[in-house]
Amino acid sequence: MKTRHAARARRRWTAAGAVGVALTLIVPAIAIAHAVVYPKTSAPGAYERYVLRVPNERDVATTRVELRFPSDMRVVSFADVPGWELQIQTDSAKRIVGAVWTGTLAPARFIEFPFVAVNPNTTTRITWPAFQTYANGDRVEWTGAEGAKSPASTTTIAGAAEPASRRGIPWVASAALLISLISLGLSLRKHDTSRTGSTGPWRIRGTS
Repeated sequence: MKTRHAARARRRWTAAGAVGVALTLIVPAIAIAHAVVYPKTSAPGAYERYVLRVPNERDVATTRVELRFPSDMRVVSFADVPGWELQIQTDSAKRIVGAVWTGTLAPARFIEFPFVAVNPNTTTRITWPAFQTYANGDRVEWTGAEGAKSPASTTTIAGAAEPASRRGIPWVASAALLISLISLGLSLRKHDTSRTGSTGPWRIRGTS
């Protein structure tokens, strides 16, 4: 009896540990999600719906967000964002080269700015320089290299486009959640098996 209880306790701790690992992986995935453009992968030549996601991680409001577009990408339209005013920037040839949104984003909130663009026809990696301005005048430039304190978001143009159901969801978080669910399912299955094979009210009795 004590052995069965000990085994059950170990299985519970195993399941709890798996969930803990999942949360540990998910938290960093969320924490590094600064000014990011989704999807992270798309197909050459595709008309893609992109979304710039900007969180406010400070204790003052964000009042201005600017995004500059790659020279080999053609932006064709924008979605309205309630409470925010859009200013489209163009060059001498009337090509859209940037966008500026002004409004108010309170602390501990995030906002998304959707737009549609035509991807380059060749395999490449594009960079999205973004600039976030706060009510106190501070300005963060999301233009650094990968791994920098304020990295620029990037999108890989190659192969088939990323499935819509997976866009904007960090793969680390998805994998961690899957691991935790599998571990929990195996734990419950072993628990049920031990109950059906034990003595007592759950014992399987043969027919007479």
